Amino acid sequence: MTGSKKENIGLIATKCRRLVKYLEAKNNILLLTTSTRYQEHPWDIPKTTQLALRIEKHLKQKGKHVAVIDVANLRIHTCEGNISAQRGNNCGVLEAKLRDKGKNPTGQHRCWASINNKDDQLYKISRELFKSQAVVFFVSVRWGQTNSVYQRLFERLSWIENRVTSLGEKPIPQLKKLEAGIVLFGHNWNDEQVLKTQKQNFEWFGWKAPEALSFNWQYTKDADEESSESYRDAVAEFGVLLQLALPR
Repeated sequence: MTGSKKENIGLIATKCRRLVKYLEAKNNILLLTTSTRYQEHPWDIPKTTQLALRIEKHLKQKGKHVAVIDVANLRIHTCEGNISAQRGNNCGVLEAKLRDKGKNPTGQHRCWASINNKDDQLYKISRELFKSQAVVFFVSVRWGQTNSVYQRLFERLSWIENRVTSLGEKPIPQLKKLEAGIVLFGHNWNDEQVLKTQKQNFEWFGWKAPEALSFNWQYTKDADEESSESYRDAVAEFGVLLQLALPR
């Protein structure tokens, strides 16, 4: 490993330790993983998921309540775009409340796609979100953007923001103090801009986005680096990162 790469890994490990230290001061923590692999290869765990699981183990050893949800394993239907539909903005209106006490104990989950698709499982995330002090999304960057699992999820949460900015309601009480962060792993392009964009989204949602809860790791700044060797080296480099940040 070259000197510059050692410095890069050291910096990311420091940011990872900062994230963990910050979460140690919280109690109800939600970690949402979104990266994917072939389901018949259970041994091939995405790097961001590996990190989330290592953080979960560490925090539970500290006596913290932590929930980890693999978003890719949930049935989450595509957003219906009710914010800009033919009849106008109808996203998050009271009539869209999911009328199921088990799925929506707070009564705050309002999404037409949850009503129109009986097998939709977004409620599994909102139910935990409404109990959490902090949420961290673990996301891979693909083609210069967040992966499709994360994007589908975030679009489906639009009613949280829309209820305030467009419908003029007060913020959802259960989320007024929520702190949000995102951990982004990519290979060669645009990670820093993706991080900036998603942190801005959190702020538009009304969530606090402290610096300690977010960081990105990009293997190389060379956007044209697509060799097989570089991808194998990235796996090895990630192993070093794990050992530096969260040794077993």
